[in-house]
Amino acid sequence: QVQLVESGGGLVQAGGSLRLSCAASGRTISYYAMAWFRQAPGKEREFVAHVDWPGAGTYYADSVKGRFTISRDNAKNTVYLQMNSLKPEDTAVYYCAAQNSGGNYFSTRPSSYAYWGQGTQVTVSS
Repeated sequence: QVQLVESGGGLVQAGGSLRLSCAASGRTISYYAMAWFRQAPGKEREFVAHVDWPGAGTYYADSVKGRFTISRDNAKNTVYLQMNSLKPEDTAVYYCAAQNSGGNYFSTRPSSYAYWGQGTQVTVSS
């Protein structure tokens, strides 16, 4: 089992930056593809970014491309989401997710990810 804990959320003004962290425990995530999703009130959970387990392949939702960067530090068993130029529409609970071990395919579907954190709130004021 993999346990994921997100941190780094908070309140920020539009145009500001935040860095989210996802610390994994239970198993090394070196061979797990990882992703970030978000969910705003009254909306479905949506894909934000994905990184494969070598860390070379990254994918982004069009709405965050050029502003957000996903990265991983396998030595620290942690995945990050650097968010710049934040907009009010980025306000949501952000979730970290991991595919099953050995799974290494890009997917925007939440059902493709087996492990989830509890989420961290990001609020962007205008």
